[in-house]
Formats: sequence, C-alpha cells, structure tokens
Amino acid sequence: MKFAYQARSKEGKIQTGTIEASSPEAAAVLLQKYDIYPTSIQEVKPRIFSLGKGRLFRKISKKDLAIFSRQLAVMLDARVPVVQSLLSIAAQVTKADFKEKIVNISELVEEGNSLSDAFSAYPKIFDVFYVSLLKSGEASGKVSESLYYLSDHLEKEHDIGAKVKGAMVYPILVLIVLVVVIVIIMVMVVPQLNVILKEIGGNIPLFTKIMMGFSSFLLNFGWIILIVFFGLVGFLIYYLRSPAGKKNYDKISIKLPLVGGFLKKVFLSRFAANVSTLISAGLPVTTALSITKATINNFVYKEILIEAEKEVSEGEKMSSILVRYPEAIPVFVTQMIKVGEDTGKIDKTLLEIVNFYDKEVERGVETFMSLIEPILIIFLAVVVAILAISVMSPLYGMLSAL
Repeated sequence: MKFAYQARSKEGKIQTGTIEASSPEAAAVLLQKYDIYPTSIQEVKPRIFSLGKGRLFRKISKKDLAIFSRQLAVMLDARVPVVQSLLSIAAQVTKADFKEKIVNISELVEEGNSLSDAFSAYPKIFDVFYVSLLKSGEASGKVSESLYYLSDHLEKEHDIGAKVKGAMVYPILVLIVLVVVIVIIMVMVVPQLNVILKEIGGNIPLFTKIMMGFSSFLLNFGWIILIVFFGLVGFLIYYLRSPAGKKNYDKISIKLPLVGGFLKKVFLSRFAANVSTLISAGLPVTTALSITKATINNFVYKEILIEAEKEVSEGEKMSSILVRYPEAIPVFVTQMIKVGEDTGKIDKTLLEIVNFYDKEVERGVETFMSLIEPILIIFLAVVVAILAISVMSPLYGMLSAL
C-alpha cells in the first residue's frame, strides 16, 4: 500500500512525501529508520481509471523479479557485498520505479537491516512467500540458494501465465475482426440491399429479414448497444473487484467445463510447490500453510488452507483435512500427501505433485491451442455461410426472375 506522510526531520524541518509499506505502522517504522518522524500518515487510494503516469507500461512483472533474483544470487555467490550487488543491479534496471526501490533497499541494508526486512518494505513487489523464503535462507546461510529457487519459481509462473495469455490472443483477435466485419456489413452493405429489395419487391427469405431488422436496429439504436456493453463491462469490473464478487467468481471458475479443470491444476501446482519449498527450507508445516494461503489467489483454496493451518496446529494431519474437499483436492493429491506424512518425506511427495501438475498444465495449454483453431474455423464458416445466404439468396432470386 502507498501512504502519504507529513513528518519532521532530525533537524526539525517539515517534510512531505509518499512511501510504500504494508501498514501505517510499518510506514512509520520505515521513515524513522531514515531519521524522519511522521506526524501524519494517510493511505493513498488508487484511482480506478487512472494509469498513473504510464503505470501500465512500467509494472514490475514476474519476469523482472526472476531476472533480479538470479542476478543477485550470482553476485552473492561471487562474494560481492550485498549493498554493492544491489546498486550494480539497479544501474542496469530500465524501469525507473523498480530501480528506485532497489536503491532504497540497498540503503536499508546499509543501515543494518537484513535483506529480508529490507524487501518486506515493498510487499506489493516482494510478497510474503518471497520474504519468508529469503528469511529462511538467511537463517541457514543459504541466501543465494533461496534466490536461485525464487528465480526458477518466478520464471515458471511467468511462463505459465505467458502461455495462457498467448493461447487467448488468437481467438480474441479473430472474434474482434469478426465483430468489425459484421458491423461493416450491417451498416454499409445491408442498407443498400434493403433499398434494392424494396424497389423490386417479392418474397424476402427469413434470414435476410432477420439481418435487415438487426441492421436497422444497429443504425438507429447502435448507441444503446454501446451504452449497455460498456455499462456491463464497468459493472463486471466493479463486481469482480468486490469481496462478494471475487468469492463467487472463484467458486464458479473452478467448476466451469475445461477451464475449471485447468485452473485447479494451476492452483494445486502452486500450493504443492510453495508448501514443499517452505518445508524444505526448514519452516514448520503450519507456517508453510500460513504463507502459502497468502499466495493462492482463489477464495476456495484459501479457505481450505486456513482450515488446514488451524487444524494442523492442533495436531491433525494435513491429508485428513484435505480429504474433506474432494471437489477441489483430488484423491491423488491427498494420498500422496498422506504417504509423505507417513514416511516423513512430505516435501518430496509434494514435489512429485508439482512435477505431475506442471506437465498437466503444459499439456492443457497445448490441447487448447490445438483445439481452438478448428473450432474458430468452424464458427467462422457458420457465420460466413449465414451472411452469404442472407445476402446472396434474394439477389439470386432476383436474377432468376429476370
């Protein structure tokens, strides 16, 4: 979160500005480390429709974080001091916002803060999973190993996201072109056809009548369609951002045909990967579950992990809780976790689950890509056939009558 502050320096000068932190208290602690003593701290609410000085184009992606983490790991492995490593990386970063934060982190480290504490000052970039894994690395003296894993983890998530987005580009582009072509035909071609048919008279086929009616409505009341469309889009965005809307969307999305199964595999892979890594790093199961629930962006799985964390802390086994949710957690997963609990190698069995679902996700994307093209071709063929019949049928009838 971003906070606007008014403060006094050590010398008594009044200062104002903004700072990113997880809470007002964290913002106050961070400012005091710079010998700045806040008198007022207020959260800055983001504008819904504002891009914030090109924020869309300077957003720090998972790929950026993966590259940063790998570079830092390499430099720390080479025994380069942390502050010097951070400043060297900052000099190469092209995104001004990210560069500024890396420099600020280097200053916090130079003042005596641990690397994980410095990263935790920017929770929107370095989430609880990132910081927790780094803390574990600091405790075990394996910071570079933690950073290497984080880099691999972020790259994998970026690649999955990129594959899904890439798979959606083609159908969306085709549908947009189709809509544009239909609008052009309805606005420019059909009205001319309507004039010709009225002059000649005779029977007009049903498809042609429907198309003429739609064309007339589009010409006279097209603005209503636009208002309704943008109104629905605005309402959906508002609703899906609300807690109730997000909750309902999360429940429905994992039950949808084809899409639901794919999303389940993504969430299960992320859950297993995060818990496995945190347990391997020496964290207790309850802590691993607590951290993982903050990284899962689905209400259903988050609720399951909250219950699992609570009952595991009371002595229950994780598998005995997960088995209660067969619709969200397949039997295969609970059985693998039970085997891991019985043998004391739960991190290894969770890793097997990750490997399995990663391959399933890749196959899912490939299957979608192979199916979407023929489906779109068939759909386009049907639309083109309807348009052709609607336009050509009356013209052919006119020519036959001559």
